[in-house]
Amino acid sequence: MSQASPLALLPLALFLALFVGSGLWYQSEGVEYAFYQISAPVAILPAILLAVMMARGTLNERIETFIKGVGDNTIITMVLIYLLAGGFASVAKAVGGVDATVNFGLSVIPPSLVLPGLFIITAFVATAMGTSMGTIAAIAPIAVGVADATELPMLLTIGTVVGGAMFGDNLSIISDTTIAATRTQGCEMRDKFKLNFMIAAPAAVLTLIWLYFQSSNAVVEAPKDYELIRILPYVAVLALAVLGVNVMLVLFSGIVLAGGIGLFMQPDYSVASWSKDIYAGYTGMQEILILSLLIGGLGAMMKSQGGLDWLAKTIDRISRLGGAKQHTSRAGELSISATVALTNVCTANNTVAILLSGSLAKDIADRYQVDPRRSASLMDIFSCVVQGVIPYGAQALLASSLAKVSPVELIGNIHYCWLLGLMALISIVIGLPKGKVQS
Repeated sequence: MSQASPLALLPLALFLALFVGSGLWYQSEGVEYAFYQISAPVAILPAILLAVMMARGTLNERIETFIKGVGDNTIITMVLIYLLAGGFASVAKAVGGVDATVNFGLSVIPPSLVLPGLFIITAFVATAMGTSMGTIAAIAPIAVGVADATELPMLLTIGTVVGGAMFGDNLSIISDTTIAATRTQGCEMRDKFKLNFMIAAPAAVLTLIWLYFQSSNAVVEAPKDYELIRILPYVAVLALAVLGVNVMLVLFSGIVLAGGIGLFMQPDYSVASWSKDIYAGYTGMQEILILSLLIGGLGAMMKSQGGLDWLAKTIDRISRLGGAKQHTSRAGELSISATVALTNVCTANNTVAILLSGSLAKDIADRYQVDPRRSASLMDIFSCVVQGVIPYGAQALLASSLAKVSPVELIGNIHYCWLLGLMALISIVIGLPKGKVQS
């Protein structure tokens, strides 16, 4: 392990400068699809080269570190979810599942409640599933259909789904972020949930109010005829998710069920057509899949070179400066929040960020008398906030891939995450909600 150094974070800065900077420059020049001119999987290559050049050891050792990051269990799991999500979305759409679901929804939901209803449904599913990725994979295709049918902005509609998914991921007691946060801080899930909910609920209410007014201008055409059986794949996927079935098995089951409906109800739909639709879904995930693998390798390089260690030690040093005695708890909470947020920016994975910064956060909580439940709550909240608003995060990438929009443009429409971060900061400033430090 290399000595902690801020220089190890330069590759990430280079990637963001190329990816975000190029998009903003092309946008200022009036170029259409500005953020697609230089794709993220290409923009990250110079950053990887820089990381390899900066690393110590033989070239083979550096490359081995990179490959281990690419092959990380979390990264490979995400890649498989991407593939299955793409396959399910493609097959379900081909057999008329999206059109049927959208027309059914528009026939029962008032136009002014389209977006609030979409947020609530997504939040419920994500809370039940414990995963934002599986939720986005299941609901984003429906949201695309809703946007097309109601003339609502695509970015706003998809941003609503991502926000609802992050709400559930943050609060679910079976979410990996919840498990990681409570284990590293040493508290019970139900206790952390109570403190979390007191911050998340106001953010969700404000989001629903905002979405209600945004939906008031929705132009809804008369719903077309639909067959309920074509909605079955989505119902099955959501039901299996609520029952706690593994997300990959859920999506695979959705592919099989959707394909079966197509074979049964459409005379011109064959096994060959089904196969082509699945593969088309795979290819639609190509960009996000490649980028996720490369980000995993880049993150491992920065960690091995001491970038994350430097980040943690710097925040710890600042937190030790403290301030007046009466402000120590507030300083500790800000330090914990900053630790997990900045680690998440570097790793682009909220669960990994919590695990990497967990021991430091626990130490800060002990020194500054921060309730472990409060510490776990803040870690989960700020990791989810950052994960939901970074354009290279898995959630934004998956949603933007399914909706064919720019992830950089999408993050400005994920209103719930921004409001959640604001509510969390306000809660730190005013010192609420609070509890007694567990003995």
